[in-house]
Amino acid sequence: MMNSTERARVLPRPLFNWRIDFKRIFLGGSLGDLGRLPRYTAFALLGLTLIWAPITGYLKTTPLVFKSTVSLILPGSGASASMNLNGIGQATSYANSAFASNSVSPTETYKRLIGADRILNAAAISIGETRRDFGRPRISLVDQTGLIHLEMTGGSPEQSQARAEALLEAFFVELDALRSDELSTREDGGRGAINDYRSSIAQTRDKIEALQASSGLFSVDQYDVLLDNASALEVDLTVLAGTLSDRTQSVRALEVALGLNAALAAASLKAFADPDYVALCKERSVQAALLAELTSRFGPQHPRAQSTQRAYDAVSLAAKARAEEITGMGGQALRALDFAQNGARADLLARLVRLEAERAGVQQKYDTLSAELAGQHAELTRLADSAARLQDLQRDFSVAEAIFASAIARAQSGKSDPYASYPLVQVLENPSRPEKPSSPNRKLALAAGVAASLFLFFGLMLGWVRQALISRLLQGPKARA
Repeated sequence: MMNSTERARVLPRPLFNWRIDFKRIFLGGSLGDLGRLPRYTAFALLGLTLIWAPITGYLKTTPLVFKSTVSLILPGSGASASMNLNGIGQATSYANSAFASNSVSPTETYKRLIGADRILNAAAISIGETRRDFGRPRISLVDQTGLIHLEMTGGSPEQSQARAEALLEAFFVELDALRSDELSTREDGGRGAINDYRSSIAQTRDKIEALQASSGLFSVDQYDVLLDNASALEVDLTVLAGTLSDRTQSVRALEVALGLNAALAAASLKAFADPDYVALCKERSVQAALLAELTSRFGPQHPRAQSTQRAYDAVSLAAKARAEEITGMGGQALRALDFAQNGARADLLARLVRLEAERAGVQQKYDTLSAELAGQHAELTRLADSAARLQDLQRDFSVAEAIFASAIARAQSGKSDPYASYPLVQVLENPSRPEKPSSPNRKLALAAGVAASLFLFFGLMLGWVRQALISRLLQGPKARA
């Protein structure tokens, strides 16, 4: 009779053991249990297949992608320009640095502009591609610099380079269009102000011309000249009045001293300047002397004295007639003539006549200048309001003309700086032609596969020795206890 052990050996084993040994699953077998080797080999093959199948498929099926790079730079310095306009003024144009403001970043602005749909559409159309096929550039900025890096991909080196060049061309065309639009908008905005300034100048000029035509005053300088002339004439009249007073006092003093006026003195000098009258006067003097001698010797009734008396009277009548003819005086005026022509009295008479002539000349000049000064004062009074109004109008005209010229100069100088709102950008590196594809990256894929395989083997190794590790970990606390 067989025991249980023998029966167990005699009974056949089932083909599959459906009992699950959870302890063996969690704890594993001993290090020398080679019966687990087929299962670990199967797990290794399955893991390697899951790792390398996608990598191989990626490397086999992924199309080649080439990357063309471009570098742009924004100069950081500003620009200024000054223009002197002769007779008008000075126009200054200054453009701040693109990086002068902390609130606006030109590189970030250009980054958004390069990636705009209208630029990408224009670039795609320029090389005959669709917007979807053209793709979108990869743009990166370098901190603390004005550099912008662009990357464009393509199926071939030529295609990626062509796409990068098309993108650059579309970007610069759009940038020029934006600058032109800004200038035209500013010009349109300033054209209205310039037209207003021009109308103001024309109106002021019309007012000036109307005032000049009505008043005869063509400039404020003309009024100033009239005023200066009047002031100079007043000074001359003051000096002339002193001279006239001096001459008048001299004439009056001589008239008092001589006992006759200047007209009688002139008549006396005129009479005694006539030879006939002088001869008659001398004859009268001879007869008067002879009459005095005969009267004293024989008496006034003596025939010789009577004859001399008649001769004296005849000479006196002839002298009087001659004096009346020469001087045009008669009667009482003629009797006032000074007949003492010898000695210093004759010189005094001549001086009196000369001083009177000078006084009359000064008086005539004084009267003429006084009349002229009165006319100038009347003219100045008439032109005073017009001069003040003309000065105001000319000042308004000068101000309006200066503003008009400044507006034009500012508008023209603004055209010389198109980089005020959109800073200057330059190509630092032209689009490159890649020598090898950037995708797929075979080295990176192989390195990832190798790393995953190593991790798989490391995991299987940990699974093979897990029983020894777990036993040691469990025995560790007991041993310490």
